[in-house]
Amino acid sequence: MPMMHGKQRLNMSLNVRGRGMNRFKFMAAVVATGLGLNMATTAPTLAQDEAVREITNIKGNLYRFRNNGHFSAFLVTSDGVIATDPINEAAATWLKATLRSRFGKEIKYVIYSHEHNDHVSGGEVFDETATIVAHANTAEALHKNPFTAVPERTFEKSTTIKLGDGAVNLHYFGPSHTDNVIAIEFPAERAVFVVDAISVDRLPYRNLYAHDMPGAIDFIKGVEALDFDIFMPGHGSLGTKADVVEHREYHEDLRDAVQDVIDDGGTLADAKEQIKLEKYRDFENYDGWLGENIDGMWRLLTAK
Repeated sequence: MPMMHGKQRLNMSLNVRGRGMNRFKFMAAVVATGLGLNMATTAPTLAQDEAVREITNIKGNLYRFRNNGHFSAFLVTSDGVIATDPINEAAATWLKATLRSRFGKEIKYVIYSHEHNDHVSGGEVFDETATIVAHANTAEALHKNPFTAVPERTFEKSTTIKLGDGAVNLHYFGPSHTDNVIAIEFPAERAVFVVDAISVDRLPYRNLYAHDMPGAIDFIKGVEALDFDIFMPGHGSLGTKADVVEHREYHEDLRDAVQDVIDDGGTLADAKEQIKLEKYRDFENYDGWLGENIDGMWRLLTAK
């Protein structure tokens, strides 16, 4: 179980192994949490590649899709499904078949969170039924390197995807983890999905690859300003707005600690020896990634 820091965490880990696309097995569970969410979980997997896959109900018609350590989200509406990252071709194929079987619905929109291939590969699986939506910078990057279906609809600052009785708001708050990560808001469900730029009780990835400073902090502040209760990251546990605030505070504390060493004339080696950030010791990957986070922040602060 992840550390709770006085807040209830959502822990869903059901999985069932099947033997092919036509032999899904389903299991349901209801988990009561401090948020009062009804978390009914269906957890089939494919023996084909031994991937752990599951669908978890978050609230109302909003669901979270897991493919091993990656997560996306989708909203079931009266006229079809609005989905986010396909993750990869095998995951997208599984999801497409499962949505048809379970809900009798087709995916009508697929929203890319950003350009990285470990989240948006496999978009071509939905070509027949779905419009691909992404930030304009994501579309530009994918036109240059079209490893997945290229977005057909783009936006600059914000837009709303409406389908049947459902709606999803898309927000761009500037460069953060890449120059095209967006916040995907489900207003009726009071939930927000963000990939890689924000985590729950988890250090940022390794050496802050592709990060922008101060953009990474400004992006989190933009997400904080949205009206939501449930936070869904692209990796790891679900959380709340308080977890988003805490992730921003980690970035600020790391920045300030590294800047202090720079201002004192110290070296990167000094920073890695002196900076401990004990407040965050219970975060996932603290022991493995803190040194790399310091490396990354040093690079960002000394680049100009």
